Order: sequence, then structure tokens, then C-alpha cells
Amino acid sequence: MIRKTFPLLFALASLSAAAPASTPRGGNSTNTGQRKAAPAARGARRAVRTDRAPRAIGPYSQAIVTGQLVFCAGQIGSDPTTGELAAGGVREQAEQVLKNLAAVLEAAGSDLDHVVKTTVFLADMDDFAAMNEIYARHFRRDPPARSTVQAARLPRNALIEIEAIAILRK
Repeated sequence: MIRKTFPLLFALASLSAAAPASTPRGGNSTNTGQRKAAPAARGARRAVRTDRAPRAIGPYSQAIVTGQLVFCAGQIGSDPTTGELAAGGVREQAEQVLKNLAAVLEAAGSDLDHVVKTTVFLADMDDFAAMNEIYARHFRRDPPARSTVQAARLPRNALIEIEAIAILRK
């Protein structure tokens, strides 16, 4: 019954369990994207942390890698060095969001070209066209599947947040 109700969840779980996970050398969960990841035991997962994207502002990881999948937490348009939201409007914040997302993916062993699904959260759906313009520049070839929703409020009163699921580079 559950398998029939949630077929995508079971397909993702099967893909994740079928491929070996990766962990950084030495068992350190911090990965700046500069080191080659070594295989881990089946079903293992590793947290991804990089100082090239804003630190998590709660009890969560910037991303989790399991099998060949990277699950990225939502990124807002904060500059990782200052912690301040990008000055300007949704375009500027969208650019910073995608830079942050790219940094997390790089640390995980992936990149924007390997993203298969995103969810975009907008504080105002009237910003859809502006967001779409910036988004299209970063996802040119075979853009990922995407959902876009308006959120009542985003962390730090950001105008945009994007989360992503990607596959690891081979």
C-alpha cells in the first residue's frame, strides 16, 4: 500500500541504496570540494559543509550525500563572508542564491549541471519573471524539474530561497 502511494520516494530510496555513498578521506564530514571523495559503506550518508556558502542557521546540514544523490538545503541570498543579504531586489538575491547553491554542490562533488530537481520559494510571486531570468542563465542545458511556490515568509526576510536535489559527478 505505501509503495503504491509513494512510488517516487521508493524510486529515490532504491537509487540511493543501490549506489555506494561517498565520504571525504579521513572520515571528516567537512568537504570544501577540493578533495576527491572515497566510497563509503552501502546506505551511508555524509553531511556537506563549506565556508563558500552561508553556514546553516539552524540544526541542519548544507547538504546530505547518500548514494549518488545530493540533497541540498534551501539557500537564501546571503553573502557567505558578511552574512548580509545581497543588496538590491530578487535578481541580486537570486544570483547569490545560485552562487551559494553551486558552492554547496561543488563541496558535495556535484554542480549545477547535475541538478535534477529544484524547489524555488518566492516571498512574492510577482517576482517570478525576474527570478526566471536569472535562473535560466544558470540552468541553460536541460534545466532540472522545478516547482515554484510563494512562501508567506522566508528566513531573514529573504525574497527567494532555492533547494535542490542533484546527482554526483562521475
